[in-house]
Amino acid sequence: MSSRHFSESLIQASLEWLQSDLQDAAHDIDHIQRVVAAAIKLGKAEGANLDVLIPAAYLHDCVSVDKRDPRRSQASILSADAAIKWLQQHDYPCELLPEIHHAIASHSWSAKIETKTLEAQVLQDADRLDALGAIGTARCLMLGGQWNNTLYHRDDLLAQHRDLDDKTYCLDHFFVKLQHLPGQLKTDAGRQEGERRWRWMQDFISQLQSEVSE
Repeated sequence: MSSRHFSESLIQASLEWLQSDLQDAAHDIDHIQRVVAAAIKLGKAEGANLDVLIPAAYLHDCVSVDKRDPRRSQASILSADAAIKWLQQHDYPCELLPEIHHAIASHSWSAKIETKTLEAQVLQDADRLDALGAIGTARCLMLGGQWNNTLYHRDDLLAQHRDLDDKTYCLDHFFVKLQHLPGQLKTDAGRQEGERRWRWMQDFISQLQSEVSE
């Protein structure tokens, strides 16, 4: 922990606040903690301001909106607004609040807001890394189960002769979205880690294919 302002007491207070609202099994406190850890690692490698980055990472999902909710594209802005209000109530330095708001608002895939600061880029990378690798695979399948999706199309696993449909098949989400994430990461450190995690997912797909076709 290397933020001068986001103290241990603020961390505990933020986690207690978040616990009351997080409803999505793939966007729980463990997700928050993983994003924070990744953000700190990437932030240190890239020279980001941790007084902006760390509170933004802890509070980036403070308003929970289901991915299937029509308001989903507004979720990061709603979280940014709520985070700033919470930080103001806890006397966080006001000069840091605009950059924290921007980092949270722009981290989301669906919001389509350009990341204009290093801290925003790092937070977006850290959040997207959690959709890759072993944990990303687990989260994808967990959400698919929560939504009653089928694991894969039994007659065309890799969608060679059909359109991809990730609202029905969990595995299709790997090709609709997840395979594109490594190339969309903004920082050098993020891209390196993203490529490593995607290679793991490719191995998973190959193993799954071999077991299904036995």
